[in-house]
Amino acid sequence: MARPRQTALQSNRPLGSAEVTHPFHPLRGQRFVVLKVRRVAGVESLSLRHAELGSFAMPREWTDWGSPDTQAAASAEPLYFDGFALLALAELVVSVSRRHCKVDQ
Repeated sequence: MARPRQTALQSNRPLGSAEVTHPFHPLRGQRFVVLKVRRVAGVESLSLRHAELGSFAMPREWTDWGSPDTQAAASAEPLYFDGFALLALAELVVSVSRRHCKVDQ
């Protein structure tokens, strides 16, 4: 019976590229070479290569390799607050709290 010569992926052959699509990830919109795909703790992850950071893992669903249903769900909901709005809200709460404390004293 003949056996296949090679059953594993060639180590130097990239699988293509993936773009980070997670709406809050700092690398969103950047594309990276995919080195391998693996499952860690039940989550399918891509091993990606960054020129300066080296290789790193990212959940498949956070990239354009994720299922279209997940990507549509992540982008369908509009943001009610961004970071600046939350900061302004925190400042308002502190300001109102200070005024309230002065009235009681």
